[in-house]
Amino acid sequence: MRKLSTKIYKKFIETESKAGIILIICVLVSIMIANSSLGYYFNEFLNTKLGFELNGIDLRYSSLSWINDGLMAVFFLYVGLEIKREIVEGELKSVKQASLPIVAAIGGMLVPALLFALINYGSDSSKGWGIPMATDIAFAIGILSVLGNRVPNSLKIFLTALAIVDDLGAILVIAVFYTADLHFTYLLFATGVFAFQMALNYFGVKKLVYYIIPGMVLWYFIHHSGIHATIAGVLTAIAIPATSKKNAHSPLEKLETLLSNPVSYMIMPLFALANTNIRFESEMLKGLTNPLGLGILAGLVIGKPLGITLASWIAIKLKIAKKPNQANWKQLSAVSMLGGIGFTMSIFVSILSFASPLFQLEAKFSVLIASIIAAASGYILLNYLSKKQVVKVVPVKAKKEVKDYNTENLELSI
Repeated sequence: MRKLSTKIYKKFIETESKAGIILIICVLVSIMIANSSLGYYFNEFLNTKLGFELNGIDLRYSSLSWINDGLMAVFFLYVGLEIKREIVEGELKSVKQASLPIVAAIGGMLVPALLFALINYGSDSSKGWGIPMATDIAFAIGILSVLGNRVPNSLKIFLTALAIVDDLGAILVIAVFYTADLHFTYLLFATGVFAFQMALNYFGVKKLVYYIIPGMVLWYFIHHSGIHATIAGVLTAIAIPATSKKNAHSPLEKLETLLSNPVSYMIMPLFALANTNIRFESEMLKGLTNPLGLGILAGLVIGKPLGITLASWIAIKLKIAKKPNQANWKQLSAVSMLGGIGFTMSIFVSILSFASPLFQLEAKFSVLIASIIAAASGYILLNYLSKKQVVKVVPVKAKKEVKDYNTENLELSI
């Protein structure tokens, strides 16, 4: 199982790296469309109603709603599978392994939210405190992949695990704080479906179809309950079995593998195309200096690296966690800057935070600018540090010592 999980992790990193590049292209295409004559027709398409209404079943929504509520539920299913796999057999399996990314992620969520709340205190935009909390895993890993072996692998694992914990935190924030009026009848039905899925897990049912079909019904009930529909994806991921026969893929790993390409190369690019179609106007720059824009910029560009680095330092000094192997504090601080790439989840929370199209537009623009600054600063500093790195080899005195020589004899210094 360990070989399988390592193989899946490598595949995951490779997929997310390519996805990050595709996302950048989709963002640029979406902005170009929005600022051309095609912008009107694209918005018309996004507002086009698709689906049906039949015997009290309402499944007729706009194209944009199907992307943000429907396809993003599949994205959250995939994220939920990642989190569960990491908890069961990956970097979050043991307290020792998980402590640093978990503590760092908590610091990286609390400090940005606090900065945003302070800047927006008493304003109409104060509800958006959850916007700068999350890290976009595809973009962040995409930047690291460009740097290649100039960044220690331990830091790549650290950032990946941190982003996964970030996603879990964002899911909880959405479920608890960004929920509309609850409809308890639908919520009761949803609870029953989830209980059925968990019963299937308990009785050892392995076929994925028996989880996916109830998951679709769960999505419908949650969508109408007032809780955001994407939570159905997370609940379904929780129910899917994560264990299987020795040296065989578990149902969770099978589904994660099946969803990897569609999520990375279709769902996330579609989300980027649909939600970053920002038409630039001169007034938008003023939005960066109002409380909403300043809160997002401060949260992602300053709060994220500060929260991650400070929480990591405290955890390591208190011996709750260990510093990543072959990495120094400057490198860890530089990687923490990449945590400020909020993009996908930050834009998603922006949509949930505000009903006002103006606030949504200002928030999206601010997230975009903050993510670019975070990506550029993290990349530049990591690249600079890699060039300043000097490898000192400890001399070997005898053949006996040569036998025991390993990578611990290499000391990286700045």
